[in-house]
Amino acid sequence: MENLDVHVLRHLAQWRAQGERALLATVVRTWGSSPRPIGSIMALGASGAVVGSVSGGCIEDDLIARYSHASDADALRDGAPRLLRYGVSADEAHRFGLPCGGTLELLLEFNPDAAALQQLVQWLDEGRMVRRTVEKATGQVAQQVSDAPEPLVHAGQQVANSFGPEYRMLLIGAGQLSEYLATMALFNGFAVTVCDPREEYSRHWSVAGVQLSREMPDDLVRTMRADARTCIIGLTHDPKLDDLALMEALESPAFYVGAIGSRRNTALRLQRLSEHFGLGDAQLARLRGPIGLYIGSKTPPEIAVSIMAEVLAAKNGVALPRGMTVEEGKLAAAQPPQPLEDDGPEGITPLVCGVG
Repeated sequence: MENLDVHVLRHLAQWRAQGERALLATVVRTWGSSPRPIGSIMALGASGAVVGSVSGGCIEDDLIARYSHASDADALRDGAPRLLRYGVSADEAHRFGLPCGGTLELLLEFNPDAAALQQLVQWLDEGRMVRRTVEKATGQVAQQVSDAPEPLVHAGQQVANSFGPEYRMLLIGAGQLSEYLATMALFNGFAVTVCDPREEYSRHWSVAGVQLSREMPDDLVRTMRADARTCIIGLTHDPKLDDLALMEALESPAFYVGAIGSRRNTALRLQRLSEHFGLGDAQLARLRGPIGLYIGSKTPPEIAVSIMAEVLAAKNGVALPRGMTVEEGKLAAAQPPQPLEDDGPEGITPLVCGVG
C-alpha cells in the first residue's frame, strides 16, 4: 500500500482529470482530542466515493450527504474554499463520533485544478517533498518543491501543508523475519525493498509488493539515496552484509537505522564500526540495537511486531518511556529479585491480624 496522502491525491487527480466534480477536505485545526491529526486529508467525489479520512466515519457521512447524491446538482459547485467546524457542542461532538471535548475544523476545496493535482502527484512519485499553499479567499493554489517536511500552517488568508513521498523501508536479508516485517511495513504504508545478494535466500523470496535487490547492501544504500523518510534495518547476522550497509546508512539522514542481534553482538558491531570504519560517537549513537520494543517476543512474527512498533514510534516522533526498548527490558529482567526484609525470626516477616 502506498502512502495514504499520495493515495488520496492520486484518486482526486484522476477524478478531476476525467471531469468529475470533487472536493478535498483537510483538517486544519483541532481542539481537545480528535480522531485524525492536523494535516489529514480526504477526497470526496460527486458519486459519493471517499478516499482518505478526517474522522472515524461520521463526518465523512455528513460530507457525503452535503456534497454528493444531493438534490442540488450544484452541491459541488466551483467557488472559494470553505471552513467547516464540527464538534462545537457536546451534542454535536457525540453525533459525529468525536472524543469527549473534541472539535475539528476542515478546509474544503471545491474542484481543485486537475493540472496542478497531476503535477503534485508527479513530484511525489519522483520522491520529492512539496509545500502546497491555498488562498482561502480565492482557492488559488501555489505548489513548490521543498527540502524538508513542515507542519501545516493555518494563518491569515493562507493554509500551507506539506506532502511527501512514501516512507521507505530497506531490509538487509531475505529471511523469515524479513517476510513478516516487510508485510507489516506494507500495510503501514511503507515502500519496502529487501536486499540480499545470497542466492540461497533471495531465490525463495515471495512477498508480493516488495522490491527484491541482489546487489551488495552498501551499494544499494548509496543508490537509493536514503532520506528522512527512510529506515534501514540489518537482519542477516552477517557483518559482511549488515555492517557495510549500516556504515552507509549512518552517514544518511535516515530516520531509523538498526540491526538485529544480542546486546553482546551489538557492542561488537559498534566496536567494529568505530575501529575499522572510523565512525564517530555521534554516528554510532544513531544506531539502534538490539532493535525493537521489549514485549517478550521469541518467534519471527512476534519479533517483527516488536521492531515495527519501534519504527513507527520513531517515524511519529514519539519518545518511548524508559524500559520499553529490548536492551532496557532485558537488563531489567536480568536483575536478581530483591530479598524480603528480615523483620522477624529466620527471615519471616510477621503477619499481624487484628479485629476491628
